[in-house]
Amino acid sequence: MDRLTEMEAFATVVDQGGFTDAARKMGISKSAVSKHVSSLEARLGARLLNRTTRRVSPTEIGLAYYDRALRVLNDAGEADALVSSMQSDPSGLLRISVATDFGVNHLSPVLGQFLDEFPDITVNMVLNNRYVELISEGFDMAIRIGELEDSTLRARKLTETTKRMIASPAYLDKFGRPAKIDDLNEHKLLHYSSQANGSVWKLTAPSGEKRQVRTAGGLSVNDGQSLLNAAISGLGIAYLPSFLYAKALDDGQIVDVIPDLPVEIQGIYAVYPPGRFTQPKVRAFIDFLVNAFAEKGPTDW
Repeated sequence: MDRLTEMEAFATVVDQGGFTDAARKMGISKSAVSKHVSSLEARLGARLLNRTTRRVSPTEIGLAYYDRALRVLNDAGEADALVSSMQSDPSGLLRISVATDFGVNHLSPVLGQFLDEFPDITVNMVLNNRYVELISEGFDMAIRIGELEDSTLRARKLTETTKRMIASPAYLDKFGRPAKIDDLNEHKLLHYSSQANGSVWKLTAPSGEKRQVRTAGGLSVNDGQSLLNAAISGLGIAYLPSFLYAKALDDGQIVDVIPDLPVEIQGIYAVYPPGRFTQPKVRAFIDFLVNAFAEKGPTDW
């Protein structure tokens, strides 16, 4: 006989306090329930139930077996539910955290297509410039840019971006073009105030040496698009990702300040809570983003 059926019959008898109620609960005959339990006891070589004319109760061994059997039955039920959910159409509320710059410029424009393809999903996109705690703050996933912090979160790379120092031609005409990293000390550097290390630019010299440049200056902004606008207006030099500045660079509104420096490449990732399987709505959105950004990055924005 099937072991799970035997376990289920035994556990149901214990739960219901007798064979008659267990049979009614399982939707089978009383004799079938008795047969399953007897087969289980014979296979284990132990008496699991004390049977009297008035009541049925587990033996000491039966009680210990009941606790383990419940775990097995619960795991089996979860396994069945897992298969059903993974085969079902993605649906439900999808709550996403994304940096404001990337969300406004690149995620918002493709959301309409995603919602058309998956009409049973609703999206709540929260734009902010901080690392949210996905599980405790109730997010299904987040889009993160740059080096990922050590964590238990799962991650999938969507694409890449570069990060360069940019300024307007008018600014460089007025203040001169820096030839090397040390020359930045004599320039107006635009400060990204929303990041913990926003006052420091981490640069790589042509020699490969890692350098840090402090950017304390006349303007601090907690938004990358505003920094780009400030650079275009000639207010100073900004250090920004290509997904923000690419169009302005193509249009000639800004230029690469020190083009001889090695290109800094950053990954753009979808991160989501750990687990043995990914919710269909999360998996659907990540697959969609991989396709949506397939022809993007590092410089193709």
